[in-house]
Amino acid sequence: MAEGSDTLASIVGILRIEAQALAGLVELAAQQADALERACALIRGACGDGRPGRLVVTGVGKAGLIARKLAATFASTGTPSLFIHPAEARHGDLGMIQQTDIVLALSNSGSSEEIVALLPSLKHIGSGLIAIVGRTESPLARHATIALSIGKVVEACPLGLAPSTSTTAMLALGDAIALTVQRERRFTPEQYARFHPGGALGRKLMTCREAMRTGERVAAVQRETSVLDCLRATGKARAGSVQLIDAKGLLLGIFTDGDLRRVLTRTADPADVLNGPVGAHATCPCRSIRDTDLLQSALHLCAEKKMNELPVVDTDGKLVGLLDLQDLVDRGFEI
Repeated sequence: MAEGSDTLASIVGILRIEAQALAGLVELAAQQADALERACALIRGACGDGRPGRLVVTGVGKAGLIARKLAATFASTGTPSLFIHPAEARHGDLGMIQQTDIVLALSNSGSSEEIVALLPSLKHIGSGLIAIVGRTESPLARHATIALSIGKVVEACPLGLAPSTSTTAMLALGDAIALTVQRERRFTPEQYARFHPGGALGRKLMTCREAMRTGERVAAVQRETSVLDCLRATGKARAGSVQLIDAKGLLLGIFTDGDLRRVLTRTADPADVLNGPVGAHATCPCRSIRDTDLLQSALHLCAEKKMNELPVVDTDGKLVGLLDLQDLVDRGFEI
């Protein structure tokens, strides 16, 4: 029991130390508000939204691992970003940095040899430099365009040596900057989805245009087309419906396999139905969705109306594709 209590006490104590550092960082943020505003403006003004610059994040040791994570966070939230190891930078990777880029360097001491050695080269390249440091009087802070401090923190390591509290503070401040830049550039859920196409969230935030079937996979026919020819068209497209369009490609209606079954069971002469025009039996007009709408909206509509296929139109009402629920299931979507 005593050993367990000691373990818990140690964990709680370490968490308190790191929490206190973050609380202190909140107060410190107010003291360096101008520097934070300038840092966000510098990143936003140089990187993303069609601008040529990228955010190049660098650090060594544990700070380097935090730098890698921050580069990923910036990149996924609308700021083109990459990580460069400072040692590799001195052996050719500096060629990845351009004058239009902004460098974000992390170092608690602000005097890490590998980072300080890059300063003359960065000045020669002409890229902006933002430093996240513990010591504002350090070489890195003095040479930076903007220096941001995490304050004087006490490492939670029992020896007071292993970077722990300092890297937590760096991560928190870096995240705060990245997400603030994201908010200031009005980064939308649709944009977020483009950078996360493999995840469940990204799939839900896809547009209908990104998920729909097109070309020969869509059976588009004229109103006068016979029902028999429509069956041939659905077989070729491997679809469960045909979409009726006019001469300009505007969507008029839809005729599904279910519609065909209902018509055939009600008629005395199935041959008349099969040889007659599909327009006599189709649902006109029909439900559709815009290609720019979120796929999630289409899925809700299909679930509500119990539809397996949904035509997709552009802003003019022209048929541009078809959403097929079976296609989406095969691709891993939760319907």
